[in-house]
Amino acid sequence: MTGKNARHHAFLRLVSGNGEAFETESRHSLTSKEAVIGRDPSCQVVLDAMMYRMVSRRHAVVRPVAAAENSKFSWVLCDLNSANGTYLNGQRLYGCQELHAGDRIALGADGPQFLFEYAVAPQPTVITNQVAPLPSAKNPTQSKPDAVSFTQLFPIISTGKDLTRKAYLIPGILTVIFVVLMFATVGQPQANQVIVATYIALAAYYFIYQLCGKPKPWWMLVGAALSTVIILLSPILNLFIFFFRELLPGNVPPIDQPINSLTELFVRYFFGAGLMEELLKALPILGAYLTALALPSPWREKIGVWEPLDGILLGTASAVGFTLVETLGQYVPAASLQAGSEVGLQVLIARILGLPAGHMAYSGYLGYFIGLAALKPRHATQILAVGYFSASALHAFWNTAGHSNNLFLVVVGVLSYAFLMAAILKARALSPTRSQNFATRFLGPK
Repeated sequence: MTGKNARHHAFLRLVSGNGEAFETESRHSLTSKEAVIGRDPSCQVVLDAMMYRMVSRRHAVVRPVAAAENSKFSWVLCDLNSANGTYLNGQRLYGCQELHAGDRIALGADGPQFLFEYAVAPQPTVITNQVAPLPSAKNPTQSKPDAVSFTQLFPIISTGKDLTRKAYLIPGILTVIFVVLMFATVGQPQANQVIVATYIALAAYYFIYQLCGKPKPWWMLVGAALSTVIILLSPILNLFIFFFRELLPGNVPPIDQPINSLTELFVRYFFGAGLMEELLKALPILGAYLTALALPSPWREKIGVWEPLDGILLGTASAVGFTLVETLGQYVPAASLQAGSEVGLQVLIARILGLPAGHMAYSGYLGYFIGLAALKPRHATQILAVGYFSASALHAFWNTAGHSNNLFLVVVGVLSYAFLMAAILKARALSPTRSQNFATRFLGPK
């Protein structure tokens, strides 16, 4: 009799990532009706929408199943097409699966976790729809709701891996390091400019990386930037200059040289800046794609370009390397020579902060098309042609606007930024790994 009723008195217990109960232990009784888990207030197990944003509005459901011969209940867990998935004992759940005592249910790979358990000492003669939370000597907050725990007084002890995943600890550490380096190089203009430029460029890239939402090995991203730096410092640059600016009509005029018309200027910049520089910055993306073809899985997917998000991440990283070399090696020295180091620093900040609406925008936009071509190889020629010429046109418009007025520069800059953001949003929608994307997983059910 007791065993029979114990099957009716099952519950879910909300636990922390290490398997321990929360300070205010939360038990949710399971009855003869299904229990939907999610953020929606209509769910039977409702989770705080601000605390658990990775949980869908209706994430998963626990359903009772009665055996006809003895009226005993068992329960099955079903995923409700959640954005971040439901995990049972560490394995992603597809469809439904029967639950057993001690099973661990996770809503998302790093979301809240429940333990499925049976009541230890049920009352065989009492029939109720819910079982009251069991008192526990280890849970003093049930009798003293205003008690203060040790982890509440020292929160750093209990945050664990969430401190690095959700609190931007790594960017914070890097910021402290760069601040110290900036103080250490006061009085050394060149070293200080390099540190300031690197920090602002990393911050701009981190912004794009968070928007893309696809994990990519950091050494691949650094490698793309360094590859572009090496190309700019190698004889390859001279070959590009000879082809695009001497053989083709891409002879870029100095900023103070008079021009006949903006149309002529645009054509020059289209060949001498757009086509030349965008192809140069795309070389690391193409190199990653070709290199990965010879590698086994999963290195092939980590390193290679298999979807638009891969192309955007590598393209914008390449743009960081290009801008740092161009700014620190050309624009800042020229400005410092003419008007002093203070003006050179002003030029540096303006150019590096403009990355998301400048070189990052053009290169990331072209990277989108390279990744799209990898995703749809049958249409690769058409896709690459549209991407290459449109990215080059955006680049040429920006350079041409520099000879016109500041209002034109604003319009072109906003347009370039909008093109990059549109490419990122479309790339996230097309991504084969969209369910694992950390930028889209907070949007709720698909």
